[in-house]
Amino acid sequence: MTSFIDPRSARLAGCVLLAFISAAAAGAAQDLTSTPVSTGDGAGSVAYEGVVEAVRQTAVAAQVAGAIVALPVRAGDKVRAGQVLVRIDARAADQAAAAGEAHALAARASMEAATREFERQRQLFAQRFISQAALDQYEARFKSTQAETSAQLANAGMARTQSGFYVVKAPYDGVVASVSVVVGDMAMPGKPLLTVYDPAALRVTAAIPQLAAGRLKGQFAAEAEIPGATAAAVKPVRVVLLPTVDAATHTMELRLDLPPGTSAVPGMFAQARVAGAGTQDARFYVPAQALVLRAELAAVYVIAADGKPMLRQVRPGRSAGGQVEILSGVGAGERVALDPQAAARQH
Repeated sequence: MTSFIDPRSARLAGCVLLAFISAAAAGAAQDLTSTPVSTGDGAGSVAYEGVVEAVRQTAVAAQVAGAIVALPVRAGDKVRAGQVLVRIDARAADQAAAAGEAHALAARASMEAATREFERQRQLFAQRFISQAALDQYEARFKSTQAETSAQLANAGMARTQSGFYVVKAPYDGVVASVSVVVGDMAMPGKPLLTVYDPAALRVTAAIPQLAAGRLKGQFAAEAEIPGATAAAVKPVRVVLLPTVDAATHTMELRLDLPPGTSAVPGMFAQARVAGAGTQDARFYVPAQALVLRAELAAVYVIAADGKPMLRQVRPGRSAGGQVEILSGVGAGERVALDPQAAARQH
């Protein structure tokens, strides 16, 4: 027995099925919670990438040449001002200093003898036993001996000073950041041996475009953010914008001096957030829960005109108060899904 399907009935059933699917999809899209992209004034604060620096960081070098015979510190050690950092072979310098001391002793003895002799001659001249010419000769000899003694004492002091150059000491209280030599290496004048910095004096340095710097008038507010070191923003004790522009990058250097006790080390990534450096362009924000983060991808589900969610990659900025600034990817008037997982099921 052969059965026949009425074409009109088939078309009617298809239309009913399509209408049912469309209604279900529309109902599901209506159930998807969304929120409009919020906007804000761009004249607020702007973050600039920077780095933590030590206000006092010294590459300690030797003033004389010689073999390194002692290196009592290592990288990471805390040192006090005047503490010995490196000892250089100073045997020749010590012998030169000893010889200078011997010459100085001999010069003092000669000076004492010349002083007594000159005093006796002055007494004889007062008693008219010698002439003025003889007294002048003794006075000249006395002054010559005095000058020679001064020269010998100066040479001895110079030898002592030179001997002290063979012991390299810490210039201030700090931390040894790096050591670039080992025992047995040859120290040369001006060649860095190690690096020391003062952890009590740190700052954040950032480069600000000259156009943004031109919008800063007089005193302006700024704060430092150091991810991984401090959970909250740090208010600097001093803000300095250097009055020079880098000819290569056309930026000005901003320095934020951090308060003592800030848990950071030189070289850490930081941000300098400056109030009043932004433009008048609008800035866009979405709720943090609407942001999808997958490895290197940051995206949101944007609700299209037909109500369907579309995944769109964005570039997020600063997060504050449950809102995330979107630097690019969304615009004014658009809506984003608050539940990315529900939007993914309908995508």
